[in-house]
Amino acid sequence: MVGTRQLLNWDEYAVAWARLHGGFDPRRAGPAVGGWLRLAYGIGAGLARARVAPAMVTLVGLGLSVAVPLLADRPAVAGVFVLLAAMADSVDGAVAVVSGRATRLGYLYDSLVDRLGEGCWLIAFWLVGAPGSLVVAAGALSWLHEYIRARVTAAGMKDIAVVTVGERPTRVSVAVVGLVLAGWVGALQSDLPAGTITVVCAVWVLLAVVGVAQLLAAVHRGLRD
Repeated sequence: MVGTRQLLNWDEYAVAWARLHGGFDPRRAGPAVGGWLRLAYGIGAGLARARVAPAMVTLVGLGLSVAVPLLADRPAVAGVFVLLAAMADSVDGAVAVVSGRATRLGYLYDSLVDRLGEGCWLIAFWLVGAPGSLVVAAGALSWLHEYIRARVTAAGMKDIAVVTVGERPTRVSVAVVGLVLAGWVGALQSDLPAGTITVVCAVWVLLAVVGVAQLLAAVHRGLRD
């Protein structure tokens, strides 16, 4: 129990989570995504029983992201911090949903922390050696992706039935793999991390461009109909 509220079980949580995420049912996700969301639910349920506030988990996630550029001289460790920050981002929502404490204000702050966190990750890319222009392009395109979703929702399109290649899980994966890979090649040769993270940042930009195009196409179809 959390106060007088009964915690949601997995099936109840999946229904509530889907309602907040465009109707996407986590029980129908693939093994990787489904496993990640099930893990977030398990941790979130445990924290909810301990009466940990969702906002506290959100702040922990932000702190982990802020630490990422501070660890740029150890890219592999920075990559682990990105992964932990991403898990905190999933868990804070799980705590809120499973305990019936999800609010519009919490959703706003969670989205803000997501954008700030991604900015921190990209600063780490720049510190490792990615060109500033490429880093700015990656951040701007990712922001544009989320801005389009927000504006379309405000325009009355509640169900955007497309998952693009530029979604946040993709950005998390690129950041984790890129930083860990940069750390690994740096152990082999000191001048390799900069080139490696530049290629990874270029991949981020490419996926973001395709993602925005996919999203705009889906929005165009949806609003036209």
